Amino acid sequence: MTAMPRSEPPTSPSADPSIPPTPSTPSASSPPATPSAPSSGRLWAVVLVACAGQFLVVLDVSVVNVALPSMRTDLGLTASGLQWVVNAYSIAFAGFMLLGGRAGDLFGRKRMFVLGLALFTAASVAGGVAQEGWQLLAARAVQGLGAAVLSPSTLTLLTAAVPEGPARTRAVGTWTAVGAAGGAAGGFVGGVLVDLLSWRWVLLINVPIGVLVLAGALFWLGETQGRAGGGRRLDLPGAVLVTAGLATLAYGIGQTEESGWTSAATLLPLTAGVLLLLAFVLVEARSPAPLMPLRIFRTRAVSAANATMALCASTTFGSWFFMTVYAQNVLGYTPLQAGLALVPSSVSVIAGSKLAPRLLPRFGPRTVAVTGTLVAAGGFAWQSTMTADGTYLTSILVPGVLMMFGIGVASTPLAILATTQAPASEAGLASGLINTSRTMGGALGLAVLSTVAASTLSGATTPPALTAGYAAAFRVAMCVLLATAALMTLWLPARRARSAC
Repeated sequence: MTAMPRSEPPTSPSADPSIPPTPSTPSASSPPATPSAPSSGRLWAVVLVACAGQFLVVLDVSVVNVALPSMRTDLGLTASGLQWVVNAYSIAFAGFMLLGGRAGDLFGRKRMFVLGLALFTAASVAGGVAQEGWQLLAARAVQGLGAAVLSPSTLTLLTAAVPEGPARTRAVGTWTAVGAAGGAAGGFVGGVLVDLLSWRWVLLINVPIGVLVLAGALFWLGETQGRAGGGRRLDLPGAVLVTAGLATLAYGIGQTEESGWTSAATLLPLTAGVLLLLAFVLVEARSPAPLMPLRIFRTRAVSAANATMALCASTTFGSWFFMTVYAQNVLGYTPLQAGLALVPSSVSVIAGSKLAPRLLPRFGPRTVAVTGTLVAAGGFAWQSTMTADGTYLTSILVPGVLMMFGIGVASTPLAILATTQAPASEAGLASGLINTSRTMGGALGLAVLSTVAASTLSGATTPPALTAGYAAAFRVAMCVLLATAALMTLWLPARRARSAC
């Protein structure tokens, strides 16, 4: 799970070699502010702040999973409403991330980091004190908006601060590992908070942490881009169209659980979602200042890395969700036990993300990405053999470690390929795009895999029936990863990333 920008990124830098400057490139009359090089001590303080911000926003994708049963009881949410506790955040996060990346390019990455984190923290307060289901969903959507503004700036700030070379490679590996760990650690963190306090603290915990990170950002971060020049603006219509399209498409996929694929209740939102996304593409093609300049996809590495990142994420978001509910609903774990059960997979995704930069110089990004994806597919295959009376070792520990380790290995080279050598003025766009692909893929993948599980259940709620549904979702995810590995082999560029070596 990663995203990479750069001011001239090396191992996880910015977009791709052949991408020409975009309309947002600063003009000679309004050059970007050039930050002074930080000392080594301050440099790693910048890395710490950037990684802490990324950890927070990725953590909130999955931290609510173990709290869903308690939320349903307290706020009277329906089964579909529970899915939207996750998707309201993920879709707003994905849909507005390109806007956040472009805003960082135009108005300054530190400014957007601080603004996004403040919005995210305030929305966490609102969600934590929500008294009605709609209030919680609205707060989660605003949280996602804050995350979308904040997240693209985390990597651009980091790559601007750390000099190109091995140090930046290590810093990017750390950023990747922290982001991946945020998603994988959600079950553990949520379980601890729900068991010891209440479900509200899975949101309220963001407040003290957010305040500390805000203080660090104001003290340590330097600005990496000047103010936007006259005439440059944000493409708000594009952001609204892509977010509405994703939300409508996810809603339509969710409707298949109750109405089937051929009913009007399903076909209408699915069709509307596709049309909204097509309208987004048309708007971007005609806009003088597009949110997502389509020419960026002319570069093979950018197109291939973003597509395969979305496919990988479509399986991993679902894996956190289903492993958590399997542990609680089938094996009878408490929220805390379910969270502890996922700690090894959280550690393994960090290990995979930290190992990848060491493998890149020798094997190149394509080989590393394909290998990691195949390892993850093996973990999903193993997980799909789960039974209602499974043991922790064979039903959660080993397959979970394989899944997350493989994804950790695969994510770093994909982020590097997607962001390397983009112009400094496009660093936020490149970072926002790869993050959007990851989060968009995760949100839609969760909707699809939930539908697969529900269709297998046919309304049954016994442990064997639930296990069969979850296993079916893991089998589908395995097939997606195998197809993704084949696509990587054919599409990802064979050359080694210069910055990763």
